[in-house]
Amino acid sequence: MELKQSVIAITGAGRGLGQMMAITLAHAGAELALIDVDEDALVDTKKQCNMLGVKALSYGVDITKENDVERTFSDIVTDFGQLNGLVNNAGILRDGLLVKVKEGEVSKLSLEQFNSVINVNLTGTFLCGRETALQMINGGHKGVIINISSVARAGNIGQSNYAASKAAVATLAMTWGKELARYGIRAAAIAPGVIETDMTRQMKPVARERLEKMVPVGRMGQAQEIAETVKFIFENEYVNARVFEVDGGISM
Repeated sequence: MELKQSVIAITGAGRGLGQMMAITLAHAGAELALIDVDEDALVDTKKQCNMLGVKALSYGVDITKENDVERTFSDIVTDFGQLNGLVNNAGILRDGLLVKVKEGEVSKLSLEQFNSVINVNLTGTFLCGRETALQMINGGHKGVIINISSVARAGNIGQSNYAASKAAVATLAMTWGKELARYGIRAAAIAPGVIETDMTRQMKPVARERLEKMVPVGRMGQAQEIAETVKFIFENEYVNARVFEVDGGISM
């Protein structure tokens, strides 16, 4: 897909990976529909994209709300005239052991804590992917949907909700790639490993060093490396229904 003047929607675009994806795609000439539950967080992302000479608009929306997602993607097509791609990047963490024994008392992971992650990471991805496909088909446009998964999809201690959600969004991408190819719509997923973020930069040096030693290449990944993988998937027309593990070899 030619990125120049294509319209790409990115969820969770206010900071971190989402912001870097937006800037990278803006460098390639794409126009951006920037989505985040915190619209104020989108101000800097939008400004940086606009400075690169591309159209970028922000949309404050809770992606777990079906009516809001439907309205937002309809608005995107009205505002830009088309929709050619989506990066389902928005996600949250609320870690906790399934059950935990402390001083003889057994506590359990609450349904609310489990569902809070599933609702954003999985239901939100489903809703945004569905509405993107609908708008592409109605508009007669080919396109690409990319879901951001994680190496945690293989299972990780204390992450029943997160791991389940990230396994599911990878499977959704595989399914959509097969279902939607007849309409000229490709789908894929990226499963990042340990990526340098504001949180990891605040870790104690000894904890950071221990984490880096777990990665065969000996370092954390950079947001730019994930963003470049997003760009590659958009541009390579033969990529479909696959999960790309960008993790320095740490796959679980």
